[in-house]
Amino acid sequence: MGDERTLIKRILFATDFSSCAHHAEAYVAFVAKAYEATVTILHVLEIYAGAYVTTVQDPSETNERLDDIVRRLAQPAGRVRSQQQTGIPDAIICETAQEIPADLIVLGTHGRTGLRHILLGSTAERVLTIAPCPVLTIRQHGQLEEHDAKKPIQFKQLVIPMDFSDCSLDALEYGVRIAKHFGAFMTILHSLEPLSYGSNLTFGHAAEQNHHRVAAQLKLMADGIQSQGVSVRTVIRGGLPADSILDFIDSSDCDLVVMGTHGRRGLAHLMKGSVAEAVLRRASCPVLAAKYFMPPRSDRPSAPLS
Repeated sequence: MGDERTLIKRILFATDFSSCAHHAEAYVAFVAKAYEATVTILHVLEIYAGAYVTTVQDPSETNERLDDIVRRLAQPAGRVRSQQQTGIPDAIICETAQEIPADLIVLGTHGRTGLRHILLGSTAERVLTIAPCPVLTIRQHGQLEEHDAKKPIQFKQLVIPMDFSDCSLDALEYGVRIAKHFGAFMTILHSLEPLSYGSNLTFGHAAEQNHHRVAAQLKLMADGIQSQGVSVRTVIRGGLPADSILDFIDSSDCDLVVMGTHGRRGLAHLMKGSVAEAVLRRASCPVLAAKYFMPPRSDRPSAPLS
C-alpha cells in the first residue's frame, strides 16, 4: 500500500465562510498537521444563474477573510496558500482539485444558504459526485450534540461499511492506511438487508447460511488487516443498510466513517437515493468518501448471495 505518510500531501479546503466551513477548518488543520500536508484554501465567488452574471460577494472583503484563514492554518499545516475564483462552486472546486492535484478535498455539508437537507442538491453533493480524489465532509457544528461538539478531533475509531462491492473494498484499503497512520481501531460493518430475514425478522435457513458466508468473508478480511498491525473487528447487523449503519455510528464512539462512493446497485452517481446519501446526511461524525477509481480485481471477494 505504500508509505502511509504520503497518503495525503495536498489538501484543498473549500470554504464559503459559513459556520460549518469554520468548523471544517479545524479538521483541515488536524489532517494537515498529521500528514505535513500543504493546504490550498479556495473560495468561489458564486454567480447568479441568468443571462447576466453578477457575483454575490465583494472580492476585496473575501480576500481579507481568506488571509485570516491562512494565518490560522499557517502553524499547524505546512505551506498554506489561498485563491478565489468566480463561477459555479462545485465545478470550480473539482477543477482546482484536478489542477493541484489534491489528495483530499475538505468541505462542510452546510453553506450560507442554511439548507435543512444537508446534501440533496447542494454543492457538497455535487462535489462528491464528480471529485477526482477522496472528499472529507464535515457536518454543521450546531447540529452536533453539545458533548460531541466539545470532543477533541481525533481519528482513533474508524467505521468502514462493507457491501463487498469494489468501491467498498477500495474504501477499506484507504481506511487501513488511515488506521495505520493514526494507530486507529477499525470496525468493518456489514448490513444484512431485510430480504435476508424471514417474515418475522428471524433468520431462516437461507438467511443463516448467508450470515455464515458473510461472517467468513469478513473474518478473512480482518485476519489480513490484523497481519498488518491494525486492530480490527467485524460487525454484522440486520435491517436497512443506511439505518443499521447510522444506528451503529450513534451507539459507538466513532470518529470517522470511510465509505466507497458506489455500491452494489451500480448507481451512475453517488447520492440520489443511495445508502451513502442517508449516511452523509445524518452521520454524527465526519464522513470520508474514498475514491480510488480502481478497476475490478479478480482476487477480491464477490458479494455473497442472498
